[in-house]
Amino acid sequence: MAFHNALPFIEIRIVLFFINIFCESGNSMQSTGSLQTPFVPVARNFLVLAITATVPATLQAASLSDTQATQKQEAVIITAQTYRNTGTKSSLEPEETPQGISIINQAQLDLRSVSSINEAMRYTPGVNTELRGGSVVRMDQFTIRGFQNAQNFYDGLQLLYNDWNLQPQIDAAAIEQIEIFKGPTSVLYGAMPPGGMVNIIAKQPNHEETGSIAATIGSDNLRQTIVNKTGSLAGRDDLSYTFTGLARQKDSQAVTADEERYLITGSVDWQLTDNTLLNLNLYTQKDPSAGIYNTVPASGSVFSNPNGKLSTSSYAGDANWNVYDRDVTLLGYKLNHTFNDTWAFLQNARFMDADALQKNTYNTGLAADNRTLNRRAYLTDESSKGFTVDNQLSGNLHWGEVEHNVLAGIDIQKLESNIKYEDDAAPSIDLFAPDHHQINSGMTLSNTVYSSDFDIDRKQVGVYLQDQIRMGNWVVIAGGRYDDYESTEKGRKYNAAVNNKVDQTNFSGRIGALYNFDNGLAPFISYAESFEPVAGSDRNGNTFKPATSHQWESGIKYAPLGGDTNMTLSAFRIIKDNVPTRDPSGGPNDQIQAGEVRSQGLELEISSDLTNKLSLDFTATVLDMEFTKDNKGLKGKTPVWVPENKATLWANYQISNAMRLGSGLRYIGKTQLDETNSRELPGYTLVDLAMNIDLGAYNNTLQGTSFNLSVNNLFDKRNVSCFDANNCWFGADRTIEATLKYEF
Repeated sequence: MAFHNALPFIEIRIVLFFINIFCESGNSMQSTGSLQTPFVPVARNFLVLAITATVPATLQAASLSDTQATQKQEAVIITAQTYRNTGTKSSLEPEETPQGISIINQAQLDLRSVSSINEAMRYTPGVNTELRGGSVVRMDQFTIRGFQNAQNFYDGLQLLYNDWNLQPQIDAAAIEQIEIFKGPTSVLYGAMPPGGMVNIIAKQPNHEETGSIAATIGSDNLRQTIVNKTGSLAGRDDLSYTFTGLARQKDSQAVTADEERYLITGSVDWQLTDNTLLNLNLYTQKDPSAGIYNTVPASGSVFSNPNGKLSTSSYAGDANWNVYDRDVTLLGYKLNHTFNDTWAFLQNARFMDADALQKNTYNTGLAADNRTLNRRAYLTDESSKGFTVDNQLSGNLHWGEVEHNVLAGIDIQKLESNIKYEDDAAPSIDLFAPDHHQINSGMTLSNTVYSSDFDIDRKQVGVYLQDQIRMGNWVVIAGGRYDDYESTEKGRKYNAAVNNKVDQTNFSGRIGALYNFDNGLAPFISYAESFEPVAGSDRNGNTFKPATSHQWESGIKYAPLGGDTNMTLSAFRIIKDNVPTRDPSGGPNDQIQAGEVRSQGLELEISSDLTNKLSLDFTATVLDMEFTKDNKGLKGKTPVWVPENKATLWANYQISNAMRLGSGLRYIGKTQLDETNSRELPGYTLVDLAMNIDLGAYNNTLQGTSFNLSVNNLFDKRNVSCFDANNCWFGADRTIEATLKYEF
């Protein structure tokens, strides 16, 4: 009982300690814009205090009453009628799907104070999100099982992207959970890279009247407010809604740049009849500024430079020529109708209207003095309109003891985008004594070599059929899809008339099986295919075929009913064929489709509640990826941005029903500097911390109020990613965010 009585005082000490840390750090932010000196003693003090505080908390755990039981970080279970599992477009649980799937739930997003998709997936096996460092936040770019992917899905529909600079980007404030479907996914979703896909699940309407307002401050002068509200609309039982609003401003990690975002999103569920539900949804976002997008050379950032070492806040651009102003509106609906106990129909549709203006610079090489960087300035003005719809007819059929969940669908994607591009010479910059105000903001670009004004028109129509079969403990999935893909580019591109057309078709197949043992073990094996359109033709005028991929995957899942541990172990091998490569019998620019890329590896994901107070999430990835066929000298080489090893560990410790501490380790293995593998970039390990406190447990007047503190890259570890020797990015510095949230 002595320990039990002492617990509130221990928790109060921790609260006061972290408040003191943040006050000291806040003073540092006001004077320098970053957090530097306080954290060496802070890190040491935190570890000592955390250990001394948790020992008595552990000893008194047995005496806790039922009302003081641990608040575990349970996975979010989405029950909306319009929700479908990403891996099957059915209600089949991920644990029963014979292919790799990782899920990030809302509790994890909130505890880690995640603000982007890249940040959210840092602890996901097989995914590398540190491609363009910590200052580039305007786009979601990552690799899955080694293959680059920028084609996110939002509530089951692709976020239409023109492959230039206008990518719709969903903010974490609007997300219920994130589902990462590993391996080829073309059978359900059409043209996609073979590594996998990310499906972002939106917040769902709810009749329960809930609301919250959260205010956040943090490193780089972060100021953010998020408002959430759900409930019945106009007091009606047939109408429910969800609403989210966000305003965020902060300085970029790179000097002279900043980030700004405003978001309104929400949806309404209208129960038209007992069997028919209509969901109307809106997402509108304005980004007046979005940090930087340019690079620094490898010399001085990751490798030595005779002039010294570049700061992680270094910026090689110009403050007067750094603009990214993006507006995105998504307006959609979902119509779900149940005909009877057997058949149901879901139509999911969305319209997109987006535009983005960008002014930026790029470097053209480092001079012989190793400090003067040559640059060019460019401008892009882009607009996109698109429509996508997915029609799904599903039936649950029983023939004896065999259950068939049949799915038939037709989906259509259409995108129209206009691209204007101008390019001109720009003054060079001294990286070690930079002048960031050399360009006139009203400058008119006049170069005629790269001037462009052209239209992109794309359309994809896919027809798919899938059967999900249950026979006792067996789950078998088989499916196929036929796609017709068309794309045209018309106008002026790089100061020359362009009229390119791609008209390709493809059939993709998938089959997999999983056996559920009564003890929760479930071995599985699967085969899946995917395709990506390829533009161009060989020197004889033969148009290229789609690049195709196939994967074999086998493994075992462990998810016992009512158990405390979930696990997935997967072994996979992906082969991508029809990759364009140099034509050895043609000119220097002639290509043939003789290239091949292989990715193979192991992924392990374990989530376990070791006690009623301590839970661990561990992931490990071993990846071997290389060009297996190539005519450009790349055979046997590993692509950039592909770490050969990755491991993460996140631990949550529930001190009481009012306080939770979390800590994470992220190890990213070595990667290649460039596609020729001329040098290796070293691996690195980063440490993250998080704390959540229910303030209402200490004072009844604070009921519904909580405090969350997150620290990313605690020890401010320097890390760099590169595309080649001229183009590198600094990883995110140490950041601290403190959030005060009131729920009502």
